[in-house]
Amino acid sequence: MANFAKPSVPRFSVDVYQNEYLPEGGREVNAVVTVTATGGGTVGGSVAAPVHPPGQRPSAAVAVMVDCSGSMEYPPDKMRGARSATAAAIDTLRDGTHFAVIGGTHVATEVYPGGGRLAVADDATRGQAKRALSRLSSGGGTAIGTWLRLADRLLSSADVTIRHGILLTDGRNEHESPEELRRALDACAGRFTCDARGVGTDWEVKEVTGIASALLGTADIVADPAGLTADFTRMMETAMGKEVADVCLRVWTPVGTTIKFVKQVAPSVEDLSGRRTEAGPRAGDYPTGSWGDESRDYHLCVQVPPAGLGQEMLAARVSLVVPQADGTVQNLGAQGLVRAVWTDDMAASTSISPQVAHYTGQAELAQAIKQGLDLRKAGDFERATAKLGRAVQLASASGNADTAKLLAKVVDVVDAATGTVRLKTRVAEADEMTLETRSTKTVRVKK
Repeated sequence: MANFAKPSVPRFSVDVYQNEYLPEGGREVNAVVTVTATGGGTVGGSVAAPVHPPGQRPSAAVAVMVDCSGSMEYPPDKMRGARSATAAAIDTLRDGTHFAVIGGTHVATEVYPGGGRLAVADDATRGQAKRALSRLSSGGGTAIGTWLRLADRLLSSADVTIRHGILLTDGRNEHESPEELRRALDACAGRFTCDARGVGTDWEVKEVTGIASALLGTADIVADPAGLTADFTRMMETAMGKEVADVCLRVWTPVGTTIKFVKQVAPSVEDLSGRRTEAGPRAGDYPTGSWGDESRDYHLCVQVPPAGLGQEMLAARVSLVVPQADGTVQNLGAQGLVRAVWTDDMAASTSISPQVAHYTGQAELAQAIKQGLDLRKAGDFERATAKLGRAVQLASASGNADTAKLLAKVVDVVDAATGTVRLKTRVAEADEMTLETRSTKTVRVKK
């Protein structure tokens, strides 16, 4: 068991990349905002106040939800892999972490510790939890909303800073309606984050990615159950590295300015525009979930009122806050400014920020993959070829080698630079699902 000790407390910084120059009559301002949390010191010339008092670590609670439906028994290595992976995740828990294991079928069952409570990780409770795992058996249906609601009840019973779930499923959510799952996700959103994994190839990609998206976690496929242990260990190590929960990107704009969208664009594409909560006059908060030592990029697009040549204005101010239970906020002490300057210098006003151009292409890449795969499934092979060809072109131009490799398993690439491809006649289901699941993963721009 690793202790994950860090030498200092997290600090946040904000850097803004944009071309602030607009032509006469120009109204749209784009900027890439890089948010960085680090274990200490200075980042990008900005020093923010530490989040935790020196020497104090955040408290955490984790719920692991394991699919125990009947399909997990076929082939048998799925359930064996799930037991082993969950045991490895439990071994990765930091001492003092609150935790529970949930067995999921058409109902949710407390596997450990039971009694509507959480255990506190130490050598004894980790051993007890692993013994309880050995009794896991498969049988029944799948109603993921019930698993999430039980996880929420258990996690909310602990007075902790970080609340996180890990969810594993191998099948479709057949024993509750999509509306019931959506209501469960709405009820859990903002209460805990959740990483979701699909094992094998019988699950629904849009369900698993939708769960991760709603709960600000990650989604992935583990096509071979033998890979579950390594994947669960990595997920739990990441969860144990989280230092700050419920961080929000607060965007303030002046009178007359409209926010067109706010998107996370690295390490994956996630549109946050519809998740805004009002935060006072002309300010709104966009949830980003929990943070450890990491950096993420956000694309902000605003429409400003027109102004004359030579004028300039503050188009937006971006800061980081953590809402508190009493209605106040903790300001994390880092902010970035987005500017607009009107000029008749055509070279200046028509130049596109490399960061903005890069992530505009990455967002288009994710959309082209999604549309191409949907068209392929619908039998519209001509349009599917065009969309996936465009995806190959974008992946090649941006240096997204991982996505390019996944695309090459679905299409034969004739010319990556022009996006000339042919659909493969036969595609392994695991390869298609992997491409769909990982389509939103992006490569960072070289600044």
